[in-house]
Amino acid sequence: MTPRSIASLRVISDPRPRPVLPSAVLGMLIFVGAEMMMFAGLMSAYSIVKSGALGWPPPGQPRLPVEATAFNTAVLLASGLALFVANRAFARDRNLARRPLFCALGLGAFFVAFQGYEWVSLIRQGLTLTSSNHGSFFYLIVGMHGLHAIAGLTVLGRAAFKLANGLLAPSTFAAAQVFWYFVVGLWPVLYFMVYL
Repeated sequence: MTPRSIASLRVISDPRPRPVLPSAVLGMLIFVGAEMMMFAGLMSAYSIVKSGALGWPPPGQPRLPVEATAFNTAVLLASGLALFVANRAFARDRNLARRPLFCALGLGAFFVAFQGYEWVSLIRQGLTLTSSNHGSFFYLIVGMHGLHAIAGLTVLGRAAFKLANGLLAPSTFAAAQVFWYFVVGLWPVLYFMVYL
């Protein structure tokens, strides 16, 4: 046998199984699963307190901007759609993924900035962490999502930087997508529970 045929036998008989998911994606899925449990606990506590209240929101507390936040929800969903388009483009030609990925980043940044503007407005109207249980839960739940959105934008920004430099690995991009889709998919649930 020649050395080349021996090397080919080693490759064929490699006993290591191929991973079903890249490690980065599996790690992100485990992290997202833990975060989902945390949000489920927050939403459960919110539901219990809300159902035990005589009136919700409590009298004298400002009403949440339902219509404006519905628009902002559409912006975040559009960000998820842009990321989906970026993923499809990435599979064909990585250069085609730049524009939709930066679009996803821009829409996500708009969402976070708009939520920040909403918070400032509500604080001026008297809804604070200490004004009522309503305010406490609002800032806790929406704020926790906002922190996740900022972290997601950081992850997407890192992916966009790597893509622009030709260094973005498919597994890294897939892990970033898992996290951003979690942020995008969770928000309509929170909007429905907290705002409506």
